[in-house]
Amino acid sequence: MKFAKKSDILIILIILISGGVLWAVYNSSFSKKPAKAEIYYKSQLIETVDLTKGKDRTFSIPQSDHVVFHLTADGRIRFEGSDCPDKVCIKTGWLDKVGQTAACLPNEVFLKIVPQNNNRSDDDIDMIIGK
Repeated sequence: MKFAKKSDILIILIILISGGVLWAVYNSSFSKKPAKAEIYYKSQLIETVDLTKGKDRTFSIPQSDHVVFHLTADGRIRFEGSDCPDKVCIKTGWLDKVGQTAACLPNEVFLKIVPQNNNRSDDDIDMIIGK
């Protein structure tokens, strides 16, 4: 009993390699765009953080000082600490590409990565509706 012919294996390899190349091109084109992080509290923009400048820092916003963010010198940001019970915001991990989002729903804090030049599409999130 023969499982696969040589031509079947060749076709599968071509599909896998093509998929890998397309993924690499797609991923690299989005990761090199200059971006900024917008931090919202109760659907209002509170702070904008430039992700292209090389500063490593930890900070919080005055409206919710128990939610802590960590910004790295290489342009990544994440929730570092929060008093929410499930810690989903922290488990989301690092954000660095345009379109990525994270939210701490119990504290009504939302973080999203947007293009540096403010060119937005119709798919962008307009607001979060809270209590």
